[in-house]
Amino acid sequence: MRVKNRADNNRKKINIQIAIVTFLFVGVFVGMMGYICYYSVTNKQELINNSYNSRQKMLIAQNIRGTIYSKDGDVLAETVTDSDGEETRQYPYADLFSHAVGYSTNGRAGVEALGNYYLINSNAPLSDKVAKDVSGEKYPGDDIYTTLDVNLQEVAYNALGVYKGAIIVTQPSTGKILAMVSKPDFNPNQIDAIWDDLVADEDNSILLNRTTQGLYPPGSTFKIVTALEYIRENPDAYKNYTFNCTGSFSDGADRINCYHGQSHGSEDFALSFAKSCNSSFANIGLKLNKSKFDDTLADLMFNEELPLKVNYSKSRITVNEDSTNADMMQIAIGQGTTGMTPIHLNMITSAIADGGVVMQPYMIDHVENSAGTVIKQFAPSSYRKLMTEAEADILAGLMKGVVEKGTASRLKGLSYTAAGKTGSAEYNSVKEDSHAWFTGFAPVEEPEICVTIIIEGAGSGGDYAVPIAKRIFDAYFGA
Repeated sequence: MRVKNRADNNRKKINIQIAIVTFLFVGVFVGMMGYICYYSVTNKQELINNSYNSRQKMLIAQNIRGTIYSKDGDVLAETVTDSDGEETRQYPYADLFSHAVGYSTNGRAGVEALGNYYLINSNAPLSDKVAKDVSGEKYPGDDIYTTLDVNLQEVAYNALGVYKGAIIVTQPSTGKILAMVSKPDFNPNQIDAIWDDLVADEDNSILLNRTTQGLYPPGSTFKIVTALEYIRENPDAYKNYTFNCTGSFSDGADRINCYHGQSHGSEDFALSFAKSCNSSFANIGLKLNKSKFDDTLADLMFNEELPLKVNYSKSRITVNEDSTNADMMQIAIGQGTTGMTPIHLNMITSAIADGGVVMQPYMIDHVENSAGTVIKQFAPSSYRKLMTEAEADILAGLMKGVVEKGTASRLKGLSYTAAGKTGSAEYNSVKEDSHAWFTGFAPVEEPEICVTIIIEGAGSGGDYAVPIAKRIFDAYFGA
């Protein structure tokens, strides 16, 4: 009897163990199914856009790719079907929006990539779909209305001329991208025919969108960052800062020269910034706490991901306890190994214009079906606070001084007020070679537009980038 009870107990234990294992596997299976369903719903765009997903091919076969419009309704990309049913993607503005709107074949880029999910889907009214079924026609895909302004795009494109470089124009309060120019450019109408040549041309990197992927030494525009760090470490004392510029600054064997060796004389902090004095800022660089500076760089999104849907490069900079005095002098004036993208600089500038908060940049405003019904509306979204409102106000005042007393004086005395920072960034061993930078916003009182420009190898930012900024501001304000 005792043996039988022992056997029964053993069987019960085994049954309990089997039940536990069964419930465990069922739980894991249910959890996996739940996760797959959740992932499919929350990542449906990525799944459909995946080139291995046959669903995408079915949608392309079923629907005509939708049209892409500017913010004012100008056609930027459309699908034209000939009498034989052959579909061709056409770009009425050709090179003008080559990087912003992009292309729909060879991997896709620009808005064509960002909005692919919407463009290949159709939310046309049921009655329209029935009519198309009867006639054997494909459904019309949904249309995208962007935030892009054709007039500003044309002004920026023409102003950049034959130079390589990039221009990004945004609305600080919303993050809307109003214009995006990158040169060299290409004609997306010919993308299939010229693809191999574009890929092979490594010298010009034509397919590279320089606004988001181009990494450049920021030059004196980086003094915005250096100034912020000095203000944070010296919230009261920075107002009493003085420096006598003789055209250069030395620390042992290491020497920093002002642009073209210009001697700025006696300067306070604001004038050092306005005149873009390398000597003064090299001096400031040696006074900074490296650990705190690294924290500020993290606050400003260096060495980290940006809230962008398009392909981009992370801006890079290294400041740590191993950074030498020579390193700090170079970093303080935006030289050395620092690399920054124009859109990142634009985001920092926009945050200054918007009280310290940076908005998430975006190019798609809304999606409509063929009947004009809004299917999806995209709204402005704040990303994070880069600095306090007080810090943003101080930097805005310093940037206003650049226009009133410094290197961006071509923007002074106009029908609108402007604030900005110029830069002339050396990029090789030839001291005379430099990229021309400008980043700024207008009007100063209630900023509506933020402009960031880089012109490769042009020279002084004040001489080359500022006049382009003026043309863009003038076009926006109708000046």
